[in-house]
Amino acid sequence: MSAAKTVKTIKEINERIRKGKAVVLNASEMAEAVRSMGKAKAAREVDVVTTGTFSPMCSSGMLFNIGQEPPVIKVQKMRLNNIPCHAGLAAVDAYLGVTELCKDDPLNKIAPGAFKYGGGHVIEDLVRGKAVRLWCESYGTDCYPKKKLEKDVTLADLPFAQLLNPRNCYQSYNVAVNMTSRTIYTYMGPLKPNMRNANFATAGELSPLFNDPLFRTIGLGTKIFLGGGVGWVLGAGTQHNPRPKRNERGLPMHPSGTIMVRGDMKGMDARYVRGVSYVGYGSSLSLGVGIPIPILDEEMAWFTGVSDADISMPVVDYGHDYPNGVKRVLAQPTYAELLSGEIAVNGEKVAAVPLSSRVIALEVAEKLKDWIRSGEFLLTEAQEQIPAF
Repeated sequence: MSAAKTVKTIKEINERIRKGKAVVLNASEMAEAVRSMGKAKAAREVDVVTTGTFSPMCSSGMLFNIGQEPPVIKVQKMRLNNIPCHAGLAAVDAYLGVTELCKDDPLNKIAPGAFKYGGGHVIEDLVRGKAVRLWCESYGTDCYPKKKLEKDVTLADLPFAQLLNPRNCYQSYNVAVNMTSRTIYTYMGPLKPNMRNANFATAGELSPLFNDPLFRTIGLGTKIFLGGGVGWVLGAGTQHNPRPKRNERGLPMHPSGTIMVRGDMKGMDARYVRGVSYVGYGSSLSLGVGIPIPILDEEMAWFTGVSDADISMPVVDYGHDYPNGVKRVLAQPTYAELLSGEIAVNGEKVAAVPLSSRVIALEVAEKLKDWIRSGEFLLTEAQEQIPAF
């Protein structure tokens, strides 16, 4: 007679967390555990796997409220440190996207398109406790008579400030090369001519959505690590592709799943919330995200046993193909090959350069592991599934 297969519930795992008995591994540790003991034993012995990533996530931003002071105002236009915010929400609500650019960045006067400061940097400044300059303009109404407002504000001054990110944690992404004869400037960083570099992102085996590729446990209401504080998954992100080509492990072969997330900025740590800028392209935000994966059964043990060698990523030409919407894959190296610093494309050796920090991704996974082991972070049930097919 075969042994009964392991089946757990999130409720049972949370009870083990409360009692200090839960076995928690980070995703790299789980990959080794599944290799050494097999998925059946790993499913019995491990309760939670923690994941992490730290990477530029352009589809991010801050939803906030500046509060009122007499006489009150209905803001029509708003800027923070001269970065335009979208104020078409309510009287003093606004949204700041991380790729929004400064109206008069002095660097642009020297080198147009260089872009030093943007929305992502404002968000980092606020999380660091720095003051930023608030500027508002209104046309004035009987109920909102004030027409101008200008002052310094800190994160503590804002009654409400949350990261509300439409699309984070891409499940796989392009490896960018440039087959033209000139350097080009992209959101994947500068790409040298004639394929002299290949820039890539994500955290490989640590990356959250590689560890639950079919979204069995990640969905609306999943509690996560976001920017050093607690956040929540709101559902599928914009550009979520639920029907990718997959390999034998169920992993997507090209950019696929994404998630929408939110979290209170007042609980975040600037180490995991970093404004970044790309010469000739613009600004963004590098963000730390970690998601706990409950090991409910052998299938989840198998999924979280994914290694860098199991993951392959498509190489795409950003010089000719990407700008013209041409979907051509030049090569499909593994993440392990990318981490080696060199890949082969069309028979040529190309230097591979990461945009993500594997070191900080592991740090995120370890911090989340510590939170769970201490009993201060419990898992949540997804209230709505994210489509995977």
